[in-house]
Amino acid sequence: MLLTAANWGEVTAIATCILAFGLVGGFVAAAFAAQQVREARRSREAQMAAEFFRRWDEDALVEARRLVARFKSAEELRDAFAGYVAADAPEAFVLYRELDFFEQVAALEARGAFDLELIKLMLGRTLVDRWELWRPALHEAHGPGVYPLFEGLAAKLERMPDAPPGPPEAPSRTPA
Repeated sequence: MLLTAANWGEVTAIATCILAFGLVGGFVAAAFAAQQVREARRSREAQMAAEFFRRWDEDALVEARRLVARFKSAEELRDAFAGYVAADAPEAFVLYRELDFFEQVAALEARGAFDLELIKLMLGRTLVDRWELWRPALHEAHGPGVYPLFEGLAAKLERMPDAPPGPPEAPSRTPA
């Protein structure tokens, strides 16, 4: 039986190749796992958003929106709301439903549960317009600083460009 001395250079090269393949495999597995986590988060976020925005069409919020729609201007809403709050009238509590809805949307966005683009797609200009409608009523009844998350989210949406998110426009194929 003929035994030869091991060539340690070759052994080291083979071990290095095996280690490199293992390391690449680990990186690929980590990237795959990260992708799975992102997809699961998006799916959970979409489910939660669909459930939350479904509330917009439930009876309680429809009742609040109908009550708001009775007022022809922000000033009419301001005067009526201040009266409802001062009298502790049931109408005040109906109206608070809409305010609470928007404050909750803003809280979820602030905590990262909802993406700002998603809110823009789902509510569009509605949230900003509703803040503009409600601001005088809230300042009259409670003073500034009430519903700060709603106010902040309206400001964020106001600063966003109006173009819907999507792929950039393709360059023109016609020669200039």
